[in-house]
This record gives sequence, structure tokens and C-alpha cells, in this order.
Amino acid sequence: MSTVTSFMSDAAGWSEQLLREGYCIIPDALPRSVLGALQADLETDFRATPMCQGRFYGERTKRFGSLLRRSARTSALMLNPTILTMVEAALGGACDRIQLNVAQAIEIYPGEARQLPHRDHDMWRGEKGAHEYLVNVIWPLSPFRRENGATLIYPRSHGRDGMAREDLGEPIAAECDPGAAICFLGSTAHGAGANTTDLPRRGIVIGYCLGWLRSYENQSLAYPPAIARTFPRELAELVGYVQHRPNLGNYEGQCPSILLGDNVPERIGAIDALRPDQEAMLATFADESEP
Repeated sequence: MSTVTSFMSDAAGWSEQLLREGYCIIPDALPRSVLGALQADLETDFRATPMCQGRFYGERTKRFGSLLRRSARTSALMLNPTILTMVEAALGGACDRIQLNVAQAIEIYPGEARQLPHRDHDMWRGEKGAHEYLVNVIWPLSPFRRENGATLIYPRSHGRDGMAREDLGEPIAAECDPGAAICFLGSTAHGAGANTTDLPRRGIVIGYCLGWLRSYENQSLAYPPAIARTFPRELAELVGYVQHRPNLGNYEGQCPSILLGDNVPERIGAIDALRPDQEAMLATFADESEP
């Protein structure tokens, strides 16, 4: 079996499990050395960031975002080919392209209580059940164990049928080591566990959502053009420097990627960026309108 065929088979298998169970845990998704180097890059931020406030974020928990500004190694997590293939399979039917929703480091300290079980798609008020809104991926930086607050996930609590259940059942603790990827759908009920140990546990959350949604993290503030122009094209598009047809997220009527060039025009003319069905509708209208 070729490398490409094997990759596609692996991605398809994990996608099937994600959609069936609402989650999957992929072992050895990245070398541990990548996660170790990333953690070293973020060490100062982990130490300096204040504790959160509020029962949902956790008052014995630290969180910070804008991770691409803090370490370029974050891109290895965001652009993991298996993960992106799975996200496209889960979300692609409801959007023209996916976007980065969040990139956040989380450190749960000893004494932190168990988090309220929740579904991340509830940050948006739209109707739920027809399609998924997002996929989240947690990358452990330290071993995840039930005792130190490993994420608790409720299998098959996702989608229309899962959301209709009155009883979520018993959760599984997403126990795994650095290098693994914990993936779950936006409609899957979950929550961080309580940390009853003497040591904090760390992880990174990389979330992807439908390209036409307002993202959880304000990407244009996290990565203004001066920063985003240093990104490879795929990464710049993922953080928002691309239009979502029709014309969503534009800058002066054009794709915002125009801001990543060396010479941004002072005056910019708007250019259509429409879906094929809209182009066809316009063409039909033009034909019918001819004298």
C-alpha cells in the first residue's frame, strides 16, 4: 500500500469513528518531540498568565490564545493532514471552506473542579442537528489521566439523536500521552475533569469551524496582516485571509489576502466571489434579460 493510500485509509477510518461515536483519540498523531518543543516555547506564557475567572473557564485554570504569535511550531498542530482531512469530512458539506475557530493553551492546576458538561456548538444560537458547526482537537502537552483532569467525553451524545437523549450516560476519560490527538465534534457533550493530583496538566486546543461563522477567537486581532504575511498560504487562509463565498469576510470587496502583499493599493475595486449556483443564476438572468 502506498503512503498516500495508507494516509487516506487512516483518515477515513478516524473520520468514520468521529462521526459514529462523536469523538476519537488518534495515538502518535505527531512526534512527542514536536509537542515538547512547543511546550518549551510557551513556558514563559504558562508561568506569566493569570488564573481565569468564572466557573466555566475555571478559577484554578490558565488559558491563553494567539498561539501562532507565541510559537511557529503551533502550525504543525493546525495543519496536520489527517486532522484537516477529518475536519473537511465532518464540516465540508455545510460550508465552502473551514476556518480556525480557536488555538488556545490550557493548564489545569491541582484543586480545579470538574467542568460543567457542555457542547461547544452552543456558542452559536443557530438551529442544531442538521449539520456540525465545529470540530475540536486537544493535543496533550502532559499525560492526560482521569486523576489530573483529563477531558471527560460522552460517547454518542452528538448529532440530533445524541442531543435528544435525556441521560448522557457515563463519560470516558480521554486518557493519552503527548503526541496523541483527542478529536470531538461540536455537538458532543464533554468537559474537563477535576484535577485531584499535585501537578498541573497542560494541553492545546485547536478548533475548526464552518467558514461562515463568527469564530470564537478574533483571528484578525490575533494575527494582523504584518504577522499573517509571514504564514504559508494554507495557514493564512485558515486564520481568515480568504473569502468564503459569497463575498463573506472580504476587504473592500476583495479577498483579504490582498493585505498580505508588499504593495496594498490605496483604492481597491470590488470583485465578485460567488458560488457556482449563484453564478449560474446570474447567467440565466442575463440571458433572459437580453432584448
